[in-house]
Amino acid sequence: MTSTGFTKHAQDGKARSGVIQTPRGEIRTPAFMPVGTAATVKAMMPESVASTGADILLGNTYHLMLRPTAERIAKLGGLHKFMNWDKPILTDSGGFQVMSLAGLRKLTERGVTFKSHIDGSKHEITPERSMEIQELLGSDIVMCFDECPALPADRDRIASSMRMSMRWAKRSREAFGDRPGHMLFGIQQGGLEEDFRKESAEALCEIGFDGYAVGGLAVGEGQQAMFSTLDFSNDMLPEDKPRYLMGVGKPDDIVGAVARGIDMMDCVLPSRSGRTGQVFTRMGVLNIKNARHMDDPRPLDENCSCPACQNYSRAYLHHVFRSQEIISSMLLTWHNLQYYQDIMAGMREAIAAGRFAQWQADFHAGREQGDIDPL
Repeated sequence: MTSTGFTKHAQDGKARSGVIQTPRGEIRTPAFMPVGTAATVKAMMPESVASTGADILLGNTYHLMLRPTAERIAKLGGLHKFMNWDKPILTDSGGFQVMSLAGLRKLTERGVTFKSHIDGSKHEITPERSMEIQELLGSDIVMCFDECPALPADRDRIASSMRMSMRWAKRSREAFGDRPGHMLFGIQQGGLEEDFRKESAEALCEIGFDGYAVGGLAVGEGQQAMFSTLDFSNDMLPEDKPRYLMGVGKPDDIVGAVARGIDMMDCVLPSRSGRTGQVFTRMGVLNIKNARHMDDPRPLDENCSCPACQNYSRAYLHHVFRSQEIISSMLLTWHNLQYYQDIMAGMREAIAAGRFAQWQADFHAGREQGDIDPL
């Protein structure tokens, strides 16, 4: 079986490029993971997602355990076969989704009991159950079970949550066991507090994981607070393991995170925005529903290789969006995912060449002088 692990190939400042090796293929870093919440990236075929340059997808433990259930997916051959994706898959632990169920959950040391948002049925996720679900799904990268409090929160709440997450991380590690070809990532918590982040990182390193995520950010604190936290929290994690910033984000967030040493990110934004007519380009953000695009024969981005840009005008995309045609979601999502993967490829190339700072400056300059719609 092919070994798993992370190899750093180049570093420019704090920005790193490398490869995560898995039996299902290499993950080139920095990597952006499109989100396939319910075993599908909405409005996209798997081969279309792969064509953008994506090496890995993210699946959602909470949603899949409820429907169609992890047990059913396992009987049907696992998540890769079920959704026709033969490259690596990372599954989140379900913790973030469960924690967002205000009024529908009860938190104890054992885990979380909650009512399904689908039919109100009662369920429980513990660290052990989260590991079991993710094993049934067959994911290549498994996330330990944690709690993620929304920010802002007081220090006592952040401390108690972080310390329970560290106890859950130990239980997750024990339940995961020895699974050759699969990786388990720990999740650093601690809000915006440097001392709590340090305590969390030390606890995770003592347990030992194949990779480390920075959790508890992009939950309402704002970009500058997130960056300020990354400035110290990332350095607390092992240099020789991949670092994953969960739930991020906008293009500016992604570039800033890579500049601070992050290797992996995920977000629903490119696909969700595609369905609502928001388009990310090298020149800025466009809202295709705006009337100024009605008679515009230009592509969204003349330098983009996606089908939306190669084959259709802004006028056509405006028309099908306004007409609520399904092809609008398909084409705009495809474009956004291509744009995100182009950013990652550009950063990998710039880091390898030792010119990341110039690439980052050019990225921001292009957007500041570009063709931007009012939001």
